[in-house]
Amino acid sequence: MGVTFSDVDDEDDFGETHDINVTPFIDVILVLLIIFMVAAPLSTVDLPVDLPSSAAAAQKKPDKPTYVTIKSDLAVAIGEMPVKRVDLVRSLDAADGNKDRRIFLRADRAVPYGEMMDVLERLRAGGYLKVALVALEGVPQTLPEAAAANKP
Repeated sequence: MGVTFSDVDDEDDFGETHDINVTPFIDVILVLLIIFMVAAPLSTVDLPVDLPSSAAAAQKKPDKPTYVTIKSDLAVAIGEMPVKRVDLVRSLDAADGNKDRRIFLRADRAVPYGEMMDVLERLRAGGYLKVALVALEGVPQTLPEAAAANKP
Protein backbone atom coordinates (compact mmCIF):
# COMPACT_ATOMS: atom_id res chain seq x y z
CA MET A 1 0.00 0.00 0.00
CA GLY A 2 1.37 3.41 -0.94
CA VAL A 3 1.22 6.59 1.07
CA THR A 4 -0.91 9.38 -0.34
CA PHE A 5 -0.90 13.05 0.61
CA SER A 6 -4.19 12.62 2.40
CA ASP A 7 -2.57 10.13 4.80
CA VAL A 8 0.18 12.61 5.90
CA ASP A 9 -0.56 14.36 9.17
CA ASP A 10 -0.34 18.16 8.52
CA GLU A 11 -0.30 18.96 12.24
CA ASP A 12 3.18 17.55 12.86
CA ASP A 13 4.94 19.20 15.84
CA PHE A 14 8.34 19.07 14.17
CA GLY A 15 7.33 20.52 10.81
CA GLU A 16 8.82 23.63 9.22
CA THR A 17 7.53 26.98 10.33
CA HIS A 18 7.16 29.72 7.77
CA ASP A 19 6.58 32.60 10.17
CA ILE A 20 9.03 35.49 10.30
CA ASN A 21 10.16 36.44 13.78
CA VAL A 22 9.80 40.25 13.79
CA THR A 23 10.60 40.76 17.47
CA PRO A 24 14.33 41.49 16.92
CA PHE A 25 13.45 43.86 14.09
CA ILE A 26 11.00 45.77 16.28
CA ASP A 27 13.59 45.93 19.09
CA VAL A 28 16.18 47.46 16.76
CA ILE A 29 13.68 49.99 15.39
CA LEU A 30 12.65 51.05 18.89
CA VAL A 31 16.28 51.52 19.96
CA LEU A 32 16.96 53.63 16.86
CA LEU A 33 13.83 55.67 17.52
CA ILE A 34 14.96 56.41 21.06
CA ILE A 35 18.44 57.41 19.86
CA PHE A 36 17.01 59.81 17.27
CA MET A 37 14.50 61.25 19.74
CA VAL A 38 17.34 62.05 22.15
CA ALA A 39 19.81 63.30 19.52
CA ALA A 40 17.48 65.44 17.38
CA PRO A 41 16.88 68.24 19.91
CA LEU A 42 20.62 68.49 20.56
CA SER A 43 21.36 69.43 16.94
CA THR A 44 19.12 72.50 16.78
CA VAL A 45 18.62 75.77 18.59
CA ASP A 46 15.11 75.95 20.02
CA LEU A 47 14.79 79.67 20.60
CA PRO A 48 11.73 80.88 18.68
CA VAL A 49 12.93 83.64 16.36
CA ASP A 50 11.06 85.04 13.36
CA LEU A 51 13.99 85.20 10.92
CA PRO A 52 13.84 87.31 7.76
CA SER A 53 14.34 85.51 4.46
CA SER A 54 17.24 85.85 2.05
CA ALA A 55 17.81 84.75 -1.53
CA ALA A 56 21.57 84.32 -1.01
CA ALA A 57 23.11 80.92 -1.64
CA ALA A 58 23.30 78.77 1.50
CA GLN A 59 26.78 78.26 2.95
CA LYS A 60 28.11 75.08 4.56
CA LYS A 61 27.82 75.14 8.36
CA PRO A 62 30.57 73.83 10.63
CA ASP A 63 30.04 70.69 12.70
CA LYS A 64 29.47 72.60 15.96
CA PRO A 65 28.22 76.09 15.07
CA THR A 66 28.08 78.83 17.70
CA TYR A 67 24.78 80.70 17.54
CA VAL A 68 24.24 84.10 19.13
CA THR A 69 20.54 84.96 19.12
CA ILE A 70 18.77 88.28 19.65
CA LYS A 71 15.14 87.56 20.49
CA SER A 72 12.23 89.92 19.86
CA ASP A 73 12.37 91.14 23.49
CA LEU A 74 16.06 92.09 22.79
CA ALA A 75 17.38 89.36 25.09
CA VAL A 76 20.66 87.80 23.91
CA ALA A 77 21.52 84.09 24.09
CA ILE A 78 24.46 81.90 23.14
CA GLY A 79 22.94 78.68 21.82
CA GLU A 80 20.01 78.34 24.21
CA MET A 81 21.73 79.87 27.24
CA PRO A 82 20.61 83.47 27.96
CA VAL A 83 23.45 85.92 28.65
CA LYS A 84 23.66 89.61 29.40
CA ARG A 85 25.07 91.76 26.61
CA VAL A 86 27.96 92.90 28.80
CA ASP A 87 28.89 89.23 29.39
CA LEU A 88 28.53 88.14 25.74
CA VAL A 89 32.24 88.17 24.81
CA ARG A 90 33.28 86.78 28.20
CA SER A 91 30.85 83.86 27.77
CA LEU A 92 32.11 83.16 24.25
CA ASP A 93 35.71 83.24 25.51
CA ALA A 94 34.82 80.81 28.31
CA ALA A 95 33.38 78.30 25.81
CA ASP A 96 36.66 77.63 24.00
CA GLY A 97 38.44 80.96 23.51
CA ASN A 98 38.83 80.46 19.75
CA LYS A 99 38.33 83.91 18.23
CA ASP A 100 38.84 82.59 14.67
CA ARG A 101 35.66 80.50 14.71
CA ARG A 102 32.61 81.75 12.87
CA ILE A 103 29.79 83.15 15.02
CA PHE A 104 26.29 82.79 13.57
CA LEU A 105 24.12 85.78 14.54
CA ARG A 106 20.38 85.20 14.50
CA ALA A 107 18.08 88.17 15.06
CA ASP A 108 14.31 88.27 15.18
CA ARG A 109 12.62 90.26 12.42
CA ALA A 110 11.27 92.68 15.04
CA VAL A 111 14.75 93.59 16.40
CA PRO A 112 15.71 97.17 15.50
CA TYR A 113 18.80 97.56 13.33
CA GLY A 114 20.61 99.55 16.02
CA GLU A 115 20.24 96.71 18.55
CA MET A 116 21.71 94.21 16.09
CA MET A 117 24.58 96.60 15.35
CA ASP A 118 25.22 96.92 19.12
CA VAL A 119 25.70 93.15 19.39
CA LEU A 120 27.87 93.10 16.25
CA GLU A 121 30.03 95.90 17.71
CA ARG A 122 30.43 94.01 20.99
CA LEU A 123 31.54 90.90 19.07
CA ARG A 124 33.99 92.94 16.96
CA ALA A 125 35.42 94.71 20.02
CA GLY A 126 35.88 91.30 21.68
CA GLY A 127 37.93 90.03 18.73
CA TYR A 128 35.26 87.96 16.99
CA LEU A 129 35.57 89.18 13.39
CA LYS A 130 33.99 86.22 11.58
CA VAL A 131 30.27 86.82 12.07
CA ALA A 132 27.65 85.37 9.73
CA LEU A 133 24.06 86.59 9.67
CA VAL A 134 21.44 83.84 9.66
CA ALA A 135 18.24 84.15 7.60
CA LEU A 136 15.62 81.83 6.17
CA GLU A 137 16.09 80.71 2.58
CA GLY A 138 13.74 82.56 0.28
CA VAL A 139 13.10 83.02 -3.43
CA PRO A 140 14.87 85.84 -5.26
CA GLN A 141 12.72 88.93 -5.59
CA THR A 142 13.10 91.91 -7.85
CA LEU A 143 14.69 94.97 -6.31
CA PRO A 144 12.34 97.89 -5.50
CA GLU A 145 14.25 100.17 -7.90
CA ALA A 146 13.73 97.73 -10.78
CA ALA A 147 10.04 97.38 -9.94
CA ALA A 148 9.61 101.16 -9.80
CA ALA A 149 11.40 101.57 -13.15
CA ASN A 150 8.96 99.17 -14.82
CA LYS A 151 5.87 101.11 -13.74
CA PRO A 152 4.25 103.27 -16.43
